[in-house]
Amino acid sequence: MAERRPIFEFSAGGLVVDDEGRVLLIRARDLRNRPVWTLPKGTLMTGETSEQAALREVREETGWRCEPVRELEAVTYWFQRGGARIQKTVRWFLMRPVEKEGDHDHEVDEVAWADRDEALNRLRYHSDRRLLTTYYTNAAS
Repeated sequence: MAERRPIFEFSAGGLVVDDEGRVLLIRARDLRNRPVWTLPKGTLMTGETSEQAALREVREETGWRCEPVRELEAVTYWFQRGGARIQKTVRWFLMRPVEKEGDHDHEVDEVAWADRDEALNRLRYHSDRRLLTTYYTNAAS
């Protein structure tokens, strides 16, 4: 039996930081339906740029309208879903919150602002923690 080719997926997300240095986190569900604290992100829709997708996903998953500050380093990782190997690349954007416009969508259980230490403690995924650590290291220099 031939090995199946990996599936390549592309997402975009936002590292939303307010004037006090707090980060906007979401509590969603992982592939095993377990609660997980992470950063808002999602798949690009047809015709959408990565920045547009990131802004839309942050709005849908947190209820916050944001403005982009700059693009951050992209993250690529592998995972398994339904027996298939997936390589996902996420383009991240640093964002500033502008206005709370509503509630989070059905994909998210809870939204919370967290300071640096609390965010690093809550975040489940290594790639999220690394993105946040890099941001805080660069912001301090």
